[in-house]
Amino acid sequence: MSRLRSTLSLSVCLGLLGALPLSAQSHAEHAATPAARDQGRGHVVTPHEIDAHLRFLSSDLLEGRAPATRGGRIAAEYIASQLRLFGVEPGAANGSYFQEFPIEVVGADRSSLTATASGRATSRLRYPEDVVVWAGSAGTRSQASGELVFVGYGTTAQEFRWDDFKGVDVRGKILLVLVNDAPATTAEPNLFGGRAMTYYGRWTYKFEEAERRGAAGMLIVHTTERAGYPWHTVVGSWAKEQRMLPRPATGPAPIGVRGWITDSAATALLAQAGVDLPQLIRAAGSRDFRPVPTGINLAISFSNSVQRLQAVNVVGMVRGTDAAKSEEYVAYSAHFDHLGIGPPVNGDSIYNGALDNASGVAVMLGVAHTAAHSPRPARSQLFVFVDAEESGLLGSEYFAAHPTVPIGKIVANLNVDGGNILGRVSTLRVLGDTKSSLGPMLAAMVRADTLTIAPDTHPERGYFYRSDHFSFAKVGVPSASIAAGVEFVGRPAGWGTQQAERYTSQDYHQPSDEYRPDFDLTGAAQLAAIVSRFGKWLGDSPVVPTWNPDAEFRSLRPGGR
Repeated sequence: MSRLRSTLSLSVCLGLLGALPLSAQSHAEHAATPAARDQGRGHVVTPHEIDAHLRFLSSDLLEGRAPATRGGRIAAEYIASQLRLFGVEPGAANGSYFQEFPIEVVGADRSSLTATASGRATSRLRYPEDVVVWAGSAGTRSQASGELVFVGYGTTAQEFRWDDFKGVDVRGKILLVLVNDAPATTAEPNLFGGRAMTYYGRWTYKFEEAERRGAAGMLIVHTTERAGYPWHTVVGSWAKEQRMLPRPATGPAPIGVRGWITDSAATALLAQAGVDLPQLIRAAGSRDFRPVPTGINLAISFSNSVQRLQAVNVVGMVRGTDAAKSEEYVAYSAHFDHLGIGPPVNGDSIYNGALDNASGVAVMLGVAHTAAHSPRPARSQLFVFVDAEESGLLGSEYFAAHPTVPIGKIVANLNVDGGNILGRVSTLRVLGDTKSSLGPMLAAMVRADTLTIAPDTHPERGYFYRSDHFSFAKVGVPSASIAAGVEFVGRPAGWGTQQAERYTSQDYHQPSDEYRPDFDLTGAAQLAAIVSRFGKWLGDSPVVPTWNPDAEFRSLRPGGR
């Protein structure tokens, strides 16, 4: 699977779509669900349609769809061509489907990398067995040298009366930080959301806080339980070229080096200096915690190659029918990028991203097809296929900062990240269902189909902050990401959970996330019908979604709703 076919032209690649044989399962047309029948006349998405999109988008020909690469651009062109075929209007500037944005691609020269510790410890950290590090900005050289200081969870949160820094100056230091939030206690069961992760627990926040405080670098201690994914996912995600948006001229200076360190390597390193990591972790769970200088001087440096390229979002629109409400929008989103070509695993170096997120794009193309060929709601429907999600939600962040329609006119965002390749479900998993009225609205709509919204089984993993709906939420748009739950029709209890855990441990951000002809795409068609129906319902609703009173994004919405 790893051999590249770089000589094939775009026209040949697109032409292959029609030549690909369909699996026997996908030939079986799925009977219309109650949700689909409620759509009335118009297009109904089938497994056959999902299969066609999914096969092509996850093909080796697209080389993993990394942003600002040939394969990524082919994916964008394919999406735009399908929107045009459906009759969906261009939604970007100047009659185009493409919203281009600048992106900096930084590749570390691993042969030049050194990571040594001295002072109270003498050690050389192995890459990538012990640490995975990358550039904090698009410079030709990355370096961080200074004392290693343990800063607990690296969090400053006034609303929780929490400060891990206590006024200690960490400028020029390399910070060692724990992933996730400080744990809730018996006395404070809702501290940092209780079991659920807040944004303070995300690695993105921790790097941002390190920059605000002038640190030279940061290493996050990895455990599979706390991060929500194994070490090989860290290697597959970050031991490769990194993509970032150009930094603004104003704001804090970037840290020199970002990275992860295994808990075993961190434990051994600290032990050489007489510092006990488990003891530090226990201390970090208290409000009384103060930063702990370790006496270890850490030096990390490597050279970089830097390219300044253009990535692209694909935007389409289906106009609403009401003269006034057509200037309001229900925005749908799905990211089409993946990790491209990366470290080989079992001889395969193409990270195809079939489930993540070629399947989600296939579902959303089906939703767009339905929107263009079914009775239209009063509000307009905006389809935003975003690039560079895997690089840190960059495409959706850029769209939120440079929307093609007024951001205050977007009444809701419905995101799909993972399109269900395992069959029909009786439950949905909706990230953000407890943050706004979108959750109760969707629950009421699907109740007639005997579907329910299941609670998040892993709130500690912070999934709400890990996909593109979060970029919309950060600018005040009520947002939710809709996916299959874990209760599958015709499967025993627990089967769906087993499949999800197997995917996370074996296939997530690995070359093995690739197309298989035995995918059961009836569930993907079911998901497309649900998202279509809900988007149309929101398009006609006399009321618009609102944030819950305790939602952290409520104040960002015009009128505070």
